[in-house]
Amino acid sequence: MARRAGSAVRGGRRPSDLTGPLDALTFGRLRSVDRLDQALLLLSIASSVAFMATRAWQPFSGSTALKGLAVAPLAVMACRVLGKAERSSPGVRSRRIHDGHILASALALSSVGDVLLQISFRRYFFHVLGAFLLAHIAYILLFTRNWPRPLRPSLAQVAFVVLVLAYDVMMFAWLSSALGRLLVPGLVYASALTAMTVSAILAGFSRPLVWIGAVLFLISDSLLATGFKVRIPLAALLIWPTYYLAQYGITIGFLGDKASADRAPVVRV
Repeated sequence: MARRAGSAVRGGRRPSDLTGPLDALTFGRLRSVDRLDQALLLLSIASSVAFMATRAWQPFSGSTALKGLAVAPLAVMACRVLGKAERSSPGVRSRRIHDGHILASALALSSVGDVLLQISFRRYFFHVLGAFLLAHIAYILLFTRNWPRPLRPSLAQVAFVVLVLAYDVMMFAWLSSALGRLLVPGLVYASALTAMTVSAILAGFSRPLVWIGAVLFLISDSLLATGFKVRIPLAALLIWPTYYLAQYGITIGFLGDKASADRAPVVRV
């Protein structure tokens, strides 16, 4: 009996069979998820919760590590899970740059921005802006390369895009008078953030978590940007939850779209 149980774990049981308790956190079962991937996901969630719970005592020794460990594990997990899923799809294997590499890069750049922001907002502001700008560019590349061909957005998608564009124009116009020398960098960053959100909406992923995450990213950055104009006490409490849920939603939503256990591997030509 022990021999049969051991062989089941070593050979008969697939890695995805080990994910049962975490299916709720990934909104469905993912293919090729092993114990390390589970640990990375739990580390990300625990670090994010701990960072939010200790907000009143920040900065303190270890708060920077907590913030960095919220998103960085998602980057490693995304690269691992998508890598294993893509290796099982012959047509995808021929790509030089895989979706997993791009998603992991966007998350890693975001984690760098998080850490620098926590160390010193004033000293590393432009470094933070640059890191997140590159992260948005990576997300744009990821989403647009997964657009349906030809692109035929639905009426709802078009309406949503128009709302996002209108909101971003009005938000930047309202903030512009308070930006001063940050006007041009702010415009560049706002344009990239808008393009990222729009590209996620138009991608039409099978699961809404990706575009919901993109919209949450827009909301989080909007709350952060209001600090240049006015102080809203509630905004400070919402910036981190909306930001982390944005990164989590994009990651889990994309993994669910590409590596769901209920989805057959796709061969791209």
